[in-house]
Amino acid sequence: MNDFVFSPPPPVALPVRGQHAAFAVRRVYCVGRNYEAHVREMGHDPDRTPPIFFCKPTDAVVPVPDAGGAFPYPPGTDNCHHEIELVVAIGKAGRDIPVAQAAGHIYGYAVGLDMTRRDLQRAAAKAGQPWETGKAFDASAPVGPITPRAATGVLDSGSISLQVQGQPRQAADLSQLIWSVDEMIAQLSQLFELQPGDLIFTGTPEGVGPVQRGDMMVGAVDGVGTLTVTVT
Repeated sequence: MNDFVFSPPPPVALPVRGQHAAFAVRRVYCVGRNYEAHVREMGHDPDRTPPIFFCKPTDAVVPVPDAGGAFPYPPGTDNCHHEIELVVAIGKAGRDIPVAQAAGHIYGYAVGLDMTRRDLQRAAAKAGQPWETGKAFDASAPVGPITPRAATGVLDSGSISLQVQGQPRQAADLSQLIWSVDEMIAQLSQLFELQPGDLIFTGTPEGVGPVQRGDMMVGAVDGVGTLTVTVT
């Protein structure tokens, strides 16, 4: 059937460095509490219990070009936080992927922000409710261009950082992840069949905090690039 009751939305896609073709986004998976210092600042004890996975809707992704982009301050909150993250782009399908084979399913990497309505997330967590209102709102996932793995190699170390208004807020190294990228892919593939087009936000370091309208956020991951986003 080719007829629709309304026109389908255009696909969400991210540019790929060095290529004309874009990366069509299928699903957006996120991992919570994956740096020890951030786990502590959120009031929890870090451990190696299974990762906390949650999802954002595909259309929450906002492609951000190298020249910079905008993040509209969301309604329903006065405590919206930044969370800088390495984003992994999946290029090969798989289920029950062994850790040793996980890197072969990575297409590339990007710099992303998991923007969070912290007050709504905390209220939901306290009530034992899902995090969607705090995590899955419109435009909550600004993401920069994808750098193919062929250009970066496998990333298991390197600095990750965020500045707001020129002031350092977050800084860590990818080697400090509680669950490595390969381990996350293996764990996630036991719960979902991963497909080309999937994105995985791999967790944020300590230093998360609120942003205000007019703030400029500049995030960076070694070997991947920078992400410049202004809060509007």
